[in-house]
Amino acid sequence: MKRMCSTGFLAATLSVLVAGVAQAGAQDAAPGSLQALRVSGTGPITEVAGATWSQAKAVKVALQPQVVATPTNPNAAIKEVTVRSVHNGEWLALLLEWPDYTKSDAVVVDGFSDQVAVEFPVVYKADAPPSPMMGNAGGRVNVLQWRAAMQRDLDQGREAKIQDFYPNAPDADLYYTNILPAEAGQPYMGAKGLGNAVSVHGHTPVLDMMAEGFGSLTTRAKQEANGKGVYRDGAWHVTITVPMQPTADNAPKLEAGHSTIVAFAVWDGGSQEVGSRKAWSDWVGLTVGK
Repeated sequence: MKRMCSTGFLAATLSVLVAGVAQAGAQDAAPGSLQALRVSGTGPITEVAGATWSQAKAVKVALQPQVVATPTNPNAAIKEVTVRSVHNGEWLALLLEWPDYTKSDAVVVDGFSDQVAVEFPVVYKADAPPSPMMGNAGGRVNVLQWRAAMQRDLDQGREAKIQDFYPNAPDADLYYTNILPAEAGQPYMGAKGLGNAVSVHGHTPVLDMMAEGFGSLTTRAKQEANGKGVYRDGAWHVTITVPMQPTADNAPKLEAGHSTIVAFAVWDGGSQEVGSRKAWSDWVGLTVGK
């Protein structure tokens, strides 16, 4: 009985702490901390350098280790990310830059990919923001995660092969694709056969997802986000871009002259960071310029 009471007290205390952090994050985020500068052009904004970004205000966003949900990450590798934002009336983009001296763009048995994510509330209410930690029940968030491993495949124009990571591995003598038609082979394709967005080789290195709390993260039925990552001079330079008026549910509608909030997370694959082992930020204000 004593053990049950202690467990209940701990759970209640944790809930209060999580709610407190979420509210503090919303209050501490000064309105207009990030300014999405209006630029010319149409369509997705994926370039990571050039005139598009030269006038956009750079904001340094502090990151903190994720120590609430297990497995925790008390010694997160990345402490800060520099963020800029622009929009062209149709698409809004964020440029995220951070130092990383161990480029990690492969997922293997003992290694993980570098990643960065942007989080928006699906519906922004200034007096009742969702938790910045993956949202909460009734407070759904849109999570846009760029993955270096997916960028690598796109840059090479093909899916990675075993020999890319293990050069001495022999070629398989026979695969189901050699003897079965595509539909019959699906049961042997695992997650790819089920259309899992993480496994299917797509046109974008950004996963467009949604969540309402820990353990609820799932891909959106329609993948609308795009982006690009370039590793240069010991740092990642990544753009994540979204349509301001999405054509499907579970993504925010963004308008010039309006404000919202945004949060960030970074994973350093070289430091064995994956899943909940990450660095994350509180909410930061974002104003979409006219």
